[in-house]
Amino acid sequence: MPLISTKGVYGLTAMYELSKHNSDTPLQIKEISSNANIPQNYLEQLLSKLRHASLVKSIRGAKGGYILAKEPKDILVKDILIALEGDLKIIDNKTDNPILNMFFSEAKSDTQKIFEITLSQLDEYQDRYNEVLHYSI
Repeated sequence: MPLISTKGVYGLTAMYELSKHNSDTPLQIKEISSNANIPQNYLEQLLSKLRHASLVKSIRGAKGGYILAKEPKDILVKDILIALEGDLKIIDNKTDNPILNMFFSEAKSDTQKIFEITLSQLDEYQDRYNEVLHYSI
């Protein structure tokens, strides 16, 4: 079983789409769905969870949609995943071995640290991706 489900991947993708959009105007669900290739019905469920976690705001009306509730530099990837997944689980239960329990506890802590980057820091991956695409003959 993967550490991050489709729910987490789609939710993070939607949040990244919102972070790239002008924060003054809301992005409609159909635009997010189209840009991120996420089924619209599923996206509505994810955005509802993200709204309850105070990570996005919904704007009603003809020109309504969703915007980030905070600046991208203030939203951690870990917070998005926890809002959607409930927790970043390495193992669901304790073992009878205290050494392994310590190992799994440390693994969980280390995993959470990996995801303590902000939405704005994901742009560094865009830069790295652009470097991979840029080559000369």
